[in-house]
Amino acid sequence: MRFLSDQPHPSPDQVLYHRFTVDLGSGDIRAEEIPCQNLEDVLGGFGRSFQILENHDVKEAYHRNNPLIVNTGILTGTTVMTGLRTYFSAYSPLKSSNKGLPAAIWSAGSGKFGSILKWTGTDEIIFNYRSPTPVLALIQENADGPSLTLKPAHHLLGLDTHEKIMALQKEYPDAHFAVIGPAGENYKNVYYAAVAMSTVNQLKSGDDKCRFAGRGGMGSMMGYKNLIALVAQCKDKLGKLTPTVRDVNREIARGPGSKKFRDQSKGGLGGTWSNYQPLQKAYVLPENNFRPKGHDLPERLYRENQEAAYVIKDESCFRCGINCHKNIYERKPDGSKGEFRAKFDYEPLDLLATNLGIHDAEQALRLVRIVDNMGMDSISCGTTLSYVLDYNERHPEHSIFNGATFGQFDAIFELIEMTGRGELPEMGRGVKRLSEKMGEPDYAMHVKGLELPAYLPDTNPGYAWAIAGGHMSMATFLLLVMENDTTLDYWVKAITERGLYQVRDDLIGSCKFAGMNHAAALQAIQGATGLELSEDELLAAVRRAYLRGLKLERKQGYEMGDYTLPAQVFEEPNSKLETPHFITREFFSELRDRVWAVFDPEIQAL
Repeated sequence: MRFLSDQPHPSPDQVLYHRFTVDLGSGDIRAEEIPCQNLEDVLGGFGRSFQILENHDVKEAYHRNNPLIVNTGILTGTTVMTGLRTYFSAYSPLKSSNKGLPAAIWSAGSGKFGSILKWTGTDEIIFNYRSPTPVLALIQENADGPSLTLKPAHHLLGLDTHEKIMALQKEYPDAHFAVIGPAGENYKNVYYAAVAMSTVNQLKSGDDKCRFAGRGGMGSMMGYKNLIALVAQCKDKLGKLTPTVRDVNREIARGPGSKKFRDQSKGGLGGTWSNYQPLQKAYVLPENNFRPKGHDLPERLYRENQEAAYVIKDESCFRCGINCHKNIYERKPDGSKGEFRAKFDYEPLDLLATNLGIHDAEQALRLVRIVDNMGMDSISCGTTLSYVLDYNERHPEHSIFNGATFGQFDAIFELIEMTGRGELPEMGRGVKRLSEKMGEPDYAMHVKGLELPAYLPDTNPGYAWAIAGGHMSMATFLLLVMENDTTLDYWVKAITERGLYQVRDDLIGSCKFAGMNHAAALQAIQGATGLELSEDELLAAVRRAYLRGLKLERKQGYEMGDYTLPAQVFEEPNSKLETPHFITREFFSELRDRVWAVFDPEIQAL
């Protein structure tokens, strides 16, 4: 980005960002500097890309009119800790209205790719149309500015995500990579393919340690466009660490905001894996298709119960002191670290193990690894799988696919591998479409066509207003467990005044695990860029960006009936839960009316 004014509070049009617009059909590439039209443009991420998508009329996700937008946030590539994020945005092949129209979505990933992309001088790339042959996009820094070149990518086809990244590393030193796996190549039959992004640890060690932009099928969109990989190549360009940013980084690394994600040895709570204990204690840990059984089997996958069998290392993304990754290695007879196996984060571990009736760590490792290698979103894949297993358990005489039910590891592994290779389109197109085809949508765990993350809908009516995944774009998923308030007034405020600000980091380029409060985020922006904003200005921009997401949903045919929860929540309360059953149809209907009474005037004002 380039500031035309040295004033600390310039008007948006005094801030320019560098964009490539690529016609994949013809190979034409246009480079330009774009003046920002508002604060959302300045901040970046989905705040900018949703404004672009608003100007496109898209009736089918796999259509030449649907652009794929790759961009960064204002903090991406700066010295601010966790300022690493890259955003992929488009109309999703997975998330759709009941009218069948694709919805706008973004997906974010860390690693080092976003920083390198930013250091080339590139803030945004718009990929239009579709390449007739497989290509990769090479983004580099030249003496006269950034350049983008399309190159053949036939040699990458068929490789898994890690294999693609390691093959590209041999061709492009000083580079980082964003690639698709077999699932993305089979985009016609897999709507939830992810984008795998390289990490420093992966390139140094050769271990399979990608990070993923998973939600909404942005890997499928890359596959449709015949865009197999992005390569960002540039020497490191870390700026000077200012005293303000130094203080912010100390707070991120040691303060209360990131405490949940830090290792216990650093005064933390142990990362996302540690969610298992409190959720299991209240029997709200998703099990057997989001239906906890009230027994202790999930405790087998507690970290403390795996320390003797494996070496568990807390590792980090580029220059991050939180060390949230829980990487699992074989434990040699002498106790030392052996071969890398997989990483355990809460979402993949629950949705690809416990929620499938799998309670064996070795089996869980293999399931997490195969989903990553295939390049699929672990949330969508796992939740769709749990529906299949549930359906087969309910219909043993008329089972589908290979007849797999809960706990049958070999059959589950086979389903994942076949799905990733495009051999099971009914499963690869997500749980909404599958459940409607089977005529049993009540226990299909999705909202608005996007599979639920590993938090029970029985505890979270806010899911209905999430615009890019329940826990990533509406921060209401743990409120019942933590605050135990079931009143209407509480939930209206939780959704309209608290939860939506979860998307702030998806504009500015920082990781949610940093746990920055708004004051720290403003300090980070000022210390890294010199831009001074008030808290009111920042929150107004975040709120507009979120509301624009709801507006785009309406543009794509979403109506009142789309904003609901799986029917099982209303009709079959689970008596095993320690939390109260409060989400009745009557409660939710009144909640919906009151939430829209707040949001409607603001959406109209946009």
